[in-house]
Amino acid sequence: MKKTLEVVWIVLVILTTFAYLLGYLKYVSTALVAVLLLTTFIKGQLVIDYFMGLKDVQLKYRLIPTIWLGVVISLIAVAYYLPYN
Repeated sequence: MKKTLEVVWIVLVILTTFAYLLGYLKYVSTALVAVLLLTTFIKGQLVIDYFMGLKDVQLKYRLIPTIWLGVVISLIAVAYYLPYN
């Protein structure tokens, strides 16, 4: 289990570094925002599964934070992609 948590932690660090570098280098496009939102969902799901300890519980208990995460990311996507005047 310790090895799995180390691998998950490394994946989280890599995805966070990727997002940071995109922002630092000012690479912003519609497609990259979608990629960043997807990586944010993946990171959140990894935290839910491994660091909150919900990987081996019943599905109904895993769905609560997963649906919450999906709603929040969807609202961010809607706010970003809506045109403004």
